[in-house]
Amino acid sequence: MHQIVIASGNDGKIAEIVHYSRRLNSKVNWLTYAQVGGFPPIEENGDTFLENAKIKASAIADYTQKMVVADDSGLAVDWLGGKPGIYSSRYAGQDATDQQNRDKLLDQMRDAPEHKRSARFICSLVLWDPRKGMVFYTEGVCEGSIGYEEKGSGGFGYDPLFIPRGMQQTMAQISPEVKNTISHRGKALSAFSRFIENF
Repeated sequence: MHQIVIASGNDGKIAEIVHYSRRLNSKVNWLTYAQVGGFPPIEENGDTFLENAKIKASAIADYTQKMVVADDSGLAVDWLGGKPGIYSSRYAGQDATDQQNRDKLLDQMRDAPEHKRSARFICSLVLWDPRKGMVFYTEGVCEGSIGYEEKGSGGFGYDPLFIPRGMQQTMAQISPEVKNTISHRGKALSAFSRFIENF
């Protein structure tokens, strides 16, 4: 059985990874930040989602000497030239809450007409071995648009504002099972799961 550390302190993200990857339970023993005694301070100063995922994964693999799965993900809004992008989790400030980030996004989008509200969630995911470095990389994308108000209580982050393409509900209104089949992280985890099953 592989011991793999989830490189995140975000409980919502951890829950999604564990829920989606439950079919790997016979192959993977997931470890969280709590089980490894926390993570060292990490400066995510990359210019892309992939660079930040690699920074997190390599630092935590060095610290724990265990394999690490890390992702960096966020929301890219066309009306805002791709923002918030890699700054999605701190769009309204370094210690901003999800609510503050959503409030800022809605404010920035207040003049955007319906046909100009296109956006996408992007997830870059890597598996890092402390001895070999990066042994797997994938990217998942979920196209959609930004709603005019928050709807739904599920998920986290920008989910209550994001309407996946072809749907009427926000990401926060759909079930975890449906979300995992269409979300950026679900797509990345699907590719990751196939890799682990043959690892």
